[in-house]
Amino acid sequence: MSTEKTWQMHSRSSEDTEALGERIGARLKGGEVIELVSDLGGGKTTFTRGLVRGAGSPDRVASPTFTVVRQYDAPKLNIFHFDFYRLDDPGIIVDELREYLSDPWTVVVVECSDVVREVLPKNRTTITISAVGETERAIDCTFSPKFSYLFPH
Repeated sequence: MSTEKTWQMHSRSSEDTEALGERIGARLKGGEVIELVSDLGGGKTTFTRGLVRGAGSPDRVASPTFTVVRQYDAPKLNIFHFDFYRLDDPGIIVDELREYLSDPWTVVVVECSDVVREVLPKNRTTITISAVGETERAIDCTFSPKFSYLFPH
């Protein structure tokens, strides 16, 4: 991202992290790619739960760690949540990821993106969640100006 912007937040609880996801989810239009970076148990699925709810989906969110991908249907878009944690090589799943990346009615959320980074678009949002206490998190968002509408001004 050449002209990237940043936005930061301090989360005091999983409820704060989920609420941030919900606020961003309510602003989704389709075509967004969100890369989530965090340690295990850092809040990626919690954030995604809020994102999916904010987009208007009634679906129950669960981590895709063992399934690699989960789909959530919202009224105006689909959300595909990928987790490449257990994969050293994405194999043919990278073709599925590419297909969703080109769909303007789809939002793609990616965890543990190292093995697929070369197929992710430069214009994406990266949300890094860092533990600063047992329940507190520092949330740093880096994004293309194209996606400024996702974040409070």
